[in-house]
Amino acid sequence: MTALPHTSSVHKPLPHDSAAKHVAGTARYIDDLPEPEGLLHAALHLADRAHAKILKIDTTRARALAGVRDVITVADVPGNPDIAAVVGPEPVLAQGTVEFHGQPVAAVLADTLQIARRAARLIAVDYEDLPAILDLADAVEQNSLLLPPLGLKRGDAAAAISQAPHRLRGELHLGGQDHFYLEGQVSLAEPREDGDMMVRCSTQHPSEVQKMVARVLDRPLNAVTVECRRMGGGFGGKETQAAQFACIAAVFVARNSRPVKLRLDRDEDMIATGKRHDFLSRYDVGFDDDGRIFGYEVTLAGRGGWTADLTGAVVDRAVFHADSSYWLSNVTITGLCCKTHTVSNTAFRGFGGPQGMATTEYVIDEIARHLGRDPLEIRLVNLYGKAERNVTPYFQTIRDNILPELLDELLASSDYKRRREEIAAFNAGSPHLKKGLALTPVKFGISFTTSFLNQAGALVLVYEDGTVQLNHGGTEMGQGLYVKVAQVVAETLGIGLDAIRITATRTDKVPNTSATAASAGADLNGKAAENAALTIRGRLAAVAAEAFGVPADKVAFRDGNVSGGGKALPFADLVHKAYLARVPLWASGFYATPDIHFDRAAGRGNPFYYFAYGVAATEVLVDCLTGEYRFTRADLLHDCGSSLNPAIDLGQVEGAYLQGLGWLTTEELWWDDKGRLRTHAPSTYKIPTARDLPGDFRVKLVAGRANPAATVFRSKAVGEPPFMLAISAWLALKDAVAAAAGITAVHLDAPATPERVLLAIAAAKQKVGK
Repeated sequence: MTALPHTSSVHKPLPHDSAAKHVAGTARYIDDLPEPEGLLHAALHLADRAHAKILKIDTTRARALAGVRDVITVADVPGNPDIAAVVGPEPVLAQGTVEFHGQPVAAVLADTLQIARRAARLIAVDYEDLPAILDLADAVEQNSLLLPPLGLKRGDAAAAISQAPHRLRGELHLGGQDHFYLEGQVSLAEPREDGDMMVRCSTQHPSEVQKMVARVLDRPLNAVTVECRRMGGGFGGKETQAAQFACIAAVFVARNSRPVKLRLDRDEDMIATGKRHDFLSRYDVGFDDDGRIFGYEVTLAGRGGWTADLTGAVVDRAVFHADSSYWLSNVTITGLCCKTHTVSNTAFRGFGGPQGMATTEYVIDEIARHLGRDPLEIRLVNLYGKAERNVTPYFQTIRDNILPELLDELLASSDYKRRREEIAAFNAGSPHLKKGLALTPVKFGISFTTSFLNQAGALVLVYEDGTVQLNHGGTEMGQGLYVKVAQVVAETLGIGLDAIRITATRTDKVPNTSATAASAGADLNGKAAENAALTIRGRLAAVAAEAFGVPADKVAFRDGNVSGGGKALPFADLVHKAYLARVPLWASGFYATPDIHFDRAAGRGNPFYYFAYGVAATEVLVDCLTGEYRFTRADLLHDCGSSLNPAIDLGQVEGAYLQGLGWLTTEELWWDDKGRLRTHAPSTYKIPTARDLPGDFRVKLVAGRANPAATVFRSKAVGEPPFMLAISAWLALKDAVAAAAGITAVHLDAPATPERVLLAIAAAKQKVGK
């Protein structure tokens, strides 16, 4: 393996730039900022119907409450009330009808938050109920769609299935997931001179918030500035949906010329904001005695909710990842964007990829159980190859497949085969406790599937004393993006990280940015910042070359010094010299991901710049009398290329696995027959904790594997890919359920809560008359 070159800043396990502040509690979020003089507080009135015509909104009692300053409905929006990110309409407040239980209908402005929330409850709305579709299966049967389907097709899947020695049909339900970020949705809007507005918002997409605020106010983009220093978590939930609350605050500011804060409490946040899309998958697969897939047809139906939001792109990515890690010679994949009268679902870590991959991993498991084989054998026989069997259903050639090597490494390090034998022996002698084990791979495409979003900008300022200020379009939600990009700039200029000042993301410094999403934050913004730093380094190199009497390409920047021809200067001294020579010491940078495209009509293209890989083996112990379980061991091996920061990336892998564990096991969203979300607080919605981690938790980054794609310092994205490693935990549960029932074929939807595990055991036993 080729040794990595010496570096001063990148590839080092440096701490998160706000780590000490996080621990000390001094990191400031929107609600921690000093409140400006004259601040007023806003609160929402949420609809109590799933689908109804609005006949009358009576705000009399709310306006009469002492301390109330203003009340608005959609009619009070001065500009265009449609805040749809892609496909509208999506009014900022309900317009004519309500489309889900919990939709914001009106908003109140008051002297205090308590008064505002009390007044919001005094608003009375008269409704005329309309028919509502609340169930995803009903939406599929009624062809209730938000957008046209996306289909991928290669070969003749139907013919191949009919000719195969074996055939299986089935369906699978995969539940949604609430983002449950620590910091809820919050915005603070302030008036500025000449009608301009400053909005501080907990958002993954400041440019989108800027655009939507300008739209609802009927003002140009240059009149609105949006800033975000950090979020207390995002996970996709603040990619599009933060804009609604910023817009409501901004409308109040425009009407009252006072600063306004709108902060949701936990219940409101969970009721009024979108989730991970739950999916109903239906499959038909044909295969031979070795488990080799001849033909595969699968329909992936995702619940979009009442309006499109990002559902089109989410379902697209599910379709793109329905191959998981396997060569499918004859395949038809169809994605449906289903409309229901529930909250509009939105981006969530993995963005449809987990649902597409989990479906096919489940099908692989079903094939193995039908044949009485270890599921790992079926995975290996269908795995993508290198020189052949390496083209996806969307006809992108996979050029960097390292899964065979990763599987070999994890098989050895996890001692999978021996443990499989030991588990079989344990289960044979244990009537009430059963163990399960599963090993699953991950292949995840990196890039926004909407091609134009793959761009980023940065602004790097070098001051006369040699210190640097860094700004770019990426946002920090705890994932360590800011420190990674700072490392890139430090490395490029050859200076220490302590010389770089990280600043908040602002739309008046870097315009027209993409959301921090799709795992592309470091890829895009790191490259843009590197581009700016290289421009500055080139100018400084010319100054140094003249001083040293050497060509500019012989000037080196390293360890805070600049050298060439046997001479050297401290970086700060060279900067001062350049300043005196009237050399510009700032630069903007830009990056657009190359070589990506997709023809939707043809179902062909290269939607991804590269792929990230990983493998995981998880073991579980199940109590067959209660359905309760605990994960006893997990072995994770994940590919980050030449990691920009191994400490940050390791934390991302660990956190992603745990969050994936929550999605597939404990986090259950439940709506009643009136469309009311009943799991809207920590008391009823169970996110995983540190206690849910396997007692033996072994996590390792792949060593010495530079990204063959020309990414920033040959690193790979890490935000989303390791999330799918948790699929191994869900299928380990399925393995234990099969052992408990004493049969191979069992059904286990997700989330596999203890109740669902117990019911799956009972259903499997009943199936064979036990």
